[in-house]
Amino acid sequence: MLNNKINRIWVALLVATLITFGLGESGLAGRAGIVPVLVMFALAYGKGILVILDFMELRHAPVLWRRLMVGWLTVVVTAILLAYWVGTALA
Repeated sequence: MLNNKINRIWVALLVATLITFGLGESGLAGRAGIVPVLVMFALAYGKGILVILDFMELRHAPVLWRRLMVGWLTVVVTAILLAYWVGTALA
């Protein structure tokens, strides 16, 4: 099963999801500060990259499409992290 690249990526996505779920359900993200939150967003960003490049099959697409999609993902994740930072700074 793991001989196929797409299956290995799928397993990596599942593992990243389980780690993120575990961090969220443990409440560690709320008690331990910014590090668990950054780990969760790094995993989400990595998952997004894998989905964009491999499941949407943009790895071999024109550079413009890859840059647009990865740029969009980067802007969204950065905006959410910025909102989180502002929210914690004001609290």
